[in-house]
Amino acid sequence: MLVPVVQVGAKRSGDWMSTAAAAAYLGVTPRTLYRFIDAGDLVAYRFGRVIRLQLTDLDAFIEACRVRPGELRRSASVEGSGAL
Repeated sequence: MLVPVVQVGAKRSGDWMSTAAAAAYLGVTPRTLYRFIDAGDLVAYRFGRVIRLQLTDLDAFIEACRVRPGELRRSASVEGSGAL
């Protein structure tokens, strides 16, 4: 029988994380993580009373939050202009 070889610590598409582990992975508080989930910015799954997140969804969220070159200058100019 062949057994698939998986490296220790390797990321697989089926890896699940608790909310505490996901918050630590993102570097945010659990409260902020729940805010992202409630706003629909981050995909989460409820299994009974337990909420779990997939590692691939966390990585997609991180990529979606990426700041592209030039984005910070535009936001700073809008904030400094006094526009509402």
